[in-house]
Amino acid sequence: MAQPERVVVLSNNVAAIADAKIRQIRKVTEETQVLAINASIEAAHAGAAGRGFSVVAQAVQAVSRRIDDIASDLSTELKTAVVELSELGAEIVHQVRGEHLSDLAHHMIEIVDRNLYERSCDVRWWATDAAVVAALEKPSADTAGYAARRLGVILGSYTVYLDLWIADRSGRVVASGRPERYRSAVGTDISNERWFRDAIATRSGSEYAACDISHCQALDNAEVAIYSTAVRAGGDADAAVIGVLGIFFDWHPQAMSVINGVRLDPDERSRSRCLLVDAKHLIIAASNEVGVLTEILPLQTGGKKLGYYYDDRSGNQIGFALTPGYETYDGMGWYGVIVQRPPADGDQN
Repeated sequence: MAQPERVVVLSNNVAAIADAKIRQIRKVTEETQVLAINASIEAAHAGAAGRGFSVVAQAVQAVSRRIDDIASDLSTELKTAVVELSELGAEIVHQVRGEHLSDLAHHMIEIVDRNLYERSCDVRWWATDAAVVAALEKPSADTAGYAARRLGVILGSYTVYLDLWIADRSGRVVASGRPERYRSAVGTDISNERWFRDAIATRSGSEYAACDISHCQALDNAEVAIYSTAVRAGGDADAAVIGVLGIFFDWHPQAMSVINGVRLDPDERSRSRCLLVDAKHLIIAASNEVGVLTEILPLQTGGKKLGYYYDDRSGNQIGFALTPGYETYDGMGWYGVIVQRPPADGDQN
């Protein structure tokens, strides 16, 4: 059992032991008083010969009452102290567990940020590739085919991507890195896709666009994080826009790897739900894989970037952390969240 909860358990054990011992003391004093009364009666029957014994019996009776008074005082004082200790212990448990959960949530979202920072670098770098530029500057079956083969080579080395697409300024996909796998990609009109429009609107080659997690129908409805940027004439950062490169990050396995890597002991893991949520608190990854892209988490941050709270309705403790960003990647306003049920009564012994 974890140490913070142990404080509460020990305080309850102390209370139980103290109550039991005080009851035993009172039982002994009751028996002593009965014996003292019987002795006083016998001494009275003995007359003058029993006077001395009567004095002793009265003294025993007085001591017994004094012990009973002490036991009563001890019971009252112990109850007050134990209640305070239990409340303090519960507060310590809440604080320690809350900070533990928020630290884990921060570590989780930080790993995601570092990972997605690399995606933002990849898309800007690959948009300057000569084969990508040529497919848009000199459109033909040959340049498109060469670009597709070049994208295929990239995909062979970067296994975190499902596909890479090159689209012209009109929004028509002219090349895909996996044309055999995703046959409908080439020729697709993406002009109304947010990632395409945002990429076209970038002001220089140092900028990129990123979208929240979504299903991509053209990629077998997979969960993807799409990063895009404009392809510019000659591959120059400040040249005219001639098209767009979009890269499709294979979100689900990468997110689950991060979530499953959260350092929880087996008992904690069985009681915890590790989540990644977007800026609208839509669940984009879940350790139990429930509610992904369908459930809005009623997260109560109180305007804080990092913290924890106790949910009175569910009895769960919740730790959260806002994306800190990494290097030139500012993050998407996402949160790492851990929702944890309290230990069952049987787990606190």
